[in-house]
Amino acid sequence: MTDFMKLSVAATAAAKKAGAEYADARVNLLQMESYGLHNGDLENASVSEECGLGLRVLVDGTWGYAATVGTDKSALHEVAMRAVNAARSLSSARVKRVTMSEDDLTSGEYRTPVREDPFALSAADKVAFLQSVDKGLQGEESVVARDVNLGIRRERQWFSSSNGAEQFQELVRTGAGVSATAAKHGIVERRSYPASFGGDYRAAGFEHVRSLNLAEHAEQVRDEAVALTSAPICEAGERDLLLMGNQLMLQIHESVGHPNELDRVFGHEVDLAGASFATTDKLGEFQYGSSIVNLVADSTVEGGLDTRAWDDDGVKSGRWHVVKDGVFVGYHTSREWAERIGETTSRGCNRSEGWYNPPIIRITNLSLMPGDWTLDNMIADTEDGVLCDTVKMWSIDQRRLNFQFTTELGWEIKNGKKVRMVRKPTYQGNTTDFWRSCDAICDESHWRLWGVPNCGKGNPMQVAEMSHGCSPARFRKQTFVV
Repeated sequence: MTDFMKLSVAATAAAKKAGAEYADARVNLLQMESYGLHNGDLENASVSEECGLGLRVLVDGTWGYAATVGTDKSALHEVAMRAVNAARSLSSARVKRVTMSEDDLTSGEYRTPVREDPFALSAADKVAFLQSVDKGLQGEESVVARDVNLGIRRERQWFSSSNGAEQFQELVRTGAGVSATAAKHGIVERRSYPASFGGDYRAAGFEHVRSLNLAEHAEQVRDEAVALTSAPICEAGERDLLLMGNQLMLQIHESVGHPNELDRVFGHEVDLAGASFATTDKLGEFQYGSSIVNLVADSTVEGGLDTRAWDDDGVKSGRWHVVKDGVFVGYHTSREWAERIGETTSRGCNRSEGWYNPPIIRITNLSLMPGDWTLDNMIADTEDGVLCDTVKMWSIDQRRLNFQFTTELGWEIKNGKKVRMVRKPTYQGNTTDFWRSCDAICDESHWRLWGVPNCGKGNPMQVAEMSHGCSPARFRKQTFVV
C-alpha cells in the first residue's frame, strides 16, 4: 500500500472514529501543462501541480465534507471533525435523509493506456512542435490572428471507503488545436481544427496530438478563414440540417447529457445551466428521438475523457442506453440518487473536480450510435439543406428545451450537391422536435469521439471532462435564422 493510499484509509478511519456512519476519502495529485502560440509567439506556458485530500461523511442521513491541501497525516483528525460537524450542522436543513444504493465497491488499479507520455517531452520540444504547426497558418496577409494550442493533464487518485474499498486511478488526457482569424472587407471570421475552443482532447498520450496531423490541416484552416470573409450570410428559412461531428457532439452534450443528470431532474442542482424537462414520468415511454436515434452512455469506451474504472462513489464504470430506438430509457445517477427512480445500483456518474469539492452527478461519455449512411450519400440525398461544421456559439434554455446554435462554417446543399460556402449558419429548435427529425446517421467509418474538457456545473462551479462520439447526421426541416 502506497503512502497516499495509507493516508486515504487513515482519513476514513478518523471519520468513523469521529462519528460518521459512512466515509470515503480521495487523495488527488493533479499535474497540468498548457502551451499556446499567438501569431507565432509563445503567449502561454503554464505548468502546475496540486495535491490534497477530500473527506466525505454521512451522519444521520446528512452529508458533510471537508478538505485539506497537502498530505499531512497530522491534519486528519481536524479534517474528520470538520466534516462530521458540517453534517451535523446541515441536518436541520435536510429535506430527505440520504440513503445510498447497495453497490459492491471493489478494489484495484486503473491507468489510461498511453503510448507516448506527454509529460516526458520537454517544454522546448512541445513549443517546437507548435511552431512547426504554425508555419502552415502563415502566408495570408488578411489572417490577423494565428493560434496553436496544446494541453495535457494527469490526475492520480487514491480512493478508500469505510466499507474497505481501495482504488487507485491514473487518468491522462492530451489535446491540441489550431485556429486562424481573417479580417477582410470589414468582416472578421475564424476557422478552427479539429474543433473550436482549443481543439480536440482524448484520454491518451501525445500520440493523439500527432494523429491530428495539425500541420497538414493548417493551410486549409487558413484558407477557409479567408474564404469566409467573402462568403454570404446563411439565409433564413426552413431547410434540412446536416451536422458534422464537431458540432453534433455539442448538441448531444447540451440537449441530452445535461437534462439527463438526475439531480437536475429533481431540482437539486439548478444554479448553473438550469434544470431539466426530462422528468421521471417520461422514463421508458417518452419519444425523445426518431427510431434510429440510439444514445449510449459509456465510461469504459477507449479514449473517452471520462473513461475510468470507478467514479468518485467508488462504483464500477459501465455502459447503458439513455435513448434506445428513440425512447428515453435511462438517467445518469449516483449512489445517492439511484433509488429515486427505483434502481438498486448506481450508474457510476458521481465525480468531483479535485480534492477540494464533493462529487456531484456529471455526464459521462455519451454518444450517438452510428447508422448506415456515408456522408457523400447523405449529401446526395439532400435537395435543400445546410451542412454545418464546428461550434461557434450557442444558447439553450433553463430546461434544456429551446436552443440556438451557430457554427463557424456552412455549406449550402442544392439537389444533392454542395454549391457554396456560407458564414454564420444559425439554427433554432426544440430538443424533442430536433431529435425526432433525425432521419439519417452516417456509418461507423465516420464515427469518432470528441472531447469536452470544460463542462461547468454546480455552485460553486466544478469543471468536468467527458467525450461524445458521433457520426455526421441529418435533421429534416430545421429553422435557420439570421
